[in-house]
Amino acid sequence: MSCATKKQTIKTENNSSETVITETKKAESITIIEEPESQNETVKVSQEELIPLPPKPPKPLSNYKDIMHNRWNTILQKHVSESGNVDYKGIKNESEFDVYIDYLSETLPEDSWTKEEKLAYWINAYNALTVDLILRNYPVKSIKDINDPWDQRLWQFGEKWQNLNDIEHKILRKMNEPRIHFAIVCASISCPKLQNEAFTASNLEEQLTYATKEFLTDSTKNDISQNNLKLSKIFKWFKKDFEQNGSLIDFLNQYSVVNISSLAKKSFKDYNWNLND
Repeated sequence: MSCATKKQTIKTENNSSETVITETKKAESITIIEEPESQNETVKVSQEELIPLPPKPPKPLSNYKDIMHNRWNTILQKHVSESGNVDYKGIKNESEFDVYIDYLSETLPEDSWTKEEKLAYWINAYNALTVDLILRNYPVKSIKDINDPWDQRLWQFGEKWQNLNDIEHKILRKMNEPRIHFAIVCASISCPKLQNEAFTASNLEEQLTYATKEFLTDSTKNDISQNNLKLSKIFKWFKKDFEQNGSLIDFLNQYSVVNISSLAKKSFKDYNWNLND
């Protein structure tokens, strides 16, 4: 601590001035630094102050719209032959079959889905529900032995109870893809065969083309030559679908191994409704 002098002038009783010199003390500023008691001393934080990070959400599968049909694909490969014969008894014992239908009913296509994704979904749904209809009435010799097989509303999809007719005529046919008629099945001998793999958006073009060509070259369903056609009644029932971009023969020539004349005579084969087992 140091001292400082200060001059001060004061008045005396006789009004004379007198100078007085005084000393003042100047305080020094002192900074106090507190050292920790130990270099190993740690700061304790209560559990309430620790906020855990939320778990990292799983990365969504980019192709889940294909993966969602894996169960159906496994069932088809296991219980449907290359020629399209269906082992209904085997499917009836597959618990995963009901799981797949339940999953479809809870996972409806959204507006953001592509046309291919919607087509694959509804083709698989139609075929799985057709198999389910048979299993609900099994054993049965023909789907036509079932009362109103295409009009029974047996499956709830979202808030709506679906039947096979609505899926085919109000959904699939309105998507303007005539080759659906060779992909969806009616569980009968004369129908297109049930493919032993699920349809997927990523493979849809290839799958529809294959199913169409296979159906046309199957002589039990169609006899095709350059000037004479004995066709499946599918081409009669859904003629308008095949004439969207030309004549029926124009459509056939896109997939037939035979170059069909525009003047070829047409007739239609009898339809065999016996079960495809």
